[in-house]
Amino acid sequence: MKRSIAFLLPAAAVALLVTFSARAKPAASAAVKSAKAPVVSLTAVKPVKSAPSEEITGELAPARQLHMAFETPGRLARILVRKGAAVSEGQLIAQLDTEMADAQVQQAEAAVKAAEAQGAMANDTEKRQTQLGVSGAVSEQQLRNSAQGALAAAAQLQAARAQLAQTRVLRKRHDLRAPFAGVLVDAPDQVGATVAVGSALFTLEQLDQLVLKLTVGDAARAALKTLARLQVSAVGGSATSEGAYVRLILPSADPATRRVPVEVLVPNKDGRFTAHTLARAILPLGAAGDALSIPASALSSQGGDHVYVVQSGEVRRVPVVVLDRGAQQVVVRSAVPLESVVDYPAEGLADGVKVSVK
Repeated sequence: MKRSIAFLLPAAAVALLVTFSARAKPAASAAVKSAKAPVVSLTAVKPVKSAPSEEITGELAPARQLHMAFETPGRLARILVRKGAAVSEGQLIAQLDTEMADAQVQQAEAAVKAAEAQGAMANDTEKRQTQLGVSGAVSEQQLRNSAQGALAAAAQLQAARAQLAQTRVLRKRHDLRAPFAGVLVDAPDQVGATVAVGSALFTLEQLDQLVLKLTVGDAARAALKTLARLQVSAVGGSATSEGAYVRLILPSADPATRRVPVEVLVPNKDGRFTAHTLARAILPLGAAGDALSIPASALSSQGGDHVYVVQSGEVRRVPVVVLDRGAQQVVVRSAVPLESVVDYPAEGLADGVKVSVK
């Protein structure tokens, strides 16, 4: 009986092992199926011609800006141009009280007239004394006195005229005129305030042209040329311009950033751009050459711009240089030929990963 039990136990163990093995085969098969290669989709690459460029953002500044102040103290009596209005060169913008200045000008004008009369009398006396001196009717001393009197009268007249010119200059300083055509963007709201010398009350800006101030690297500076035409567009707006051009490339870099300042002149006669806002410019950095156009969804930028290609069932990472980064299409340059690239690459893709193409 004991021998029968001993014989049955190994047989039961073998049967149980066979049962477990049979159940394990479907599980292993399911695991193999779950480890299938990821599926990717490919998109075609289109050859294009494109020039290398760099997109840089900067501030649109007025072509000219001036904070204007009176050169003499006084009481603000008149404001002739309202804030936001356009003014022409030389137009009167504001005026201080001129009562005292006008009186000083009149006094100086009267002094000039008196000096002119005195000079005329001295000159007449000198002529008569000279005629009498020919016949010996007057002495040499009288002749010298008359000549010196005429010279003194001429000097007094010159001094009076200089004083008149000075008072007229002081009177002009009571008038504030626009040194250039522009828009008055800041001005006092009322008159009557006492104004100190140099106190900036008005701000004038030339807005028919704007200056986009940028900085570029030294390599870009070598490729950029003065008067080169650029495309400029407003950041956060719809305004664009094809007529902008490089006005200035400084031959000295900023010591803090090691970048070269560049100024781009942007036409703005129609007022499409707003001063003191941001704009972006596309700087051309060379001649057009062969390039490739791919969907923006195929470009990966983590760890540097690159795309993925499929070779012999495996993924390969290919670095690219972005020439034009658009919302839908991206123009790139690659060191290796490309016919198709992986569209919408997953984060887990890497060199050597086995994939299947959809």
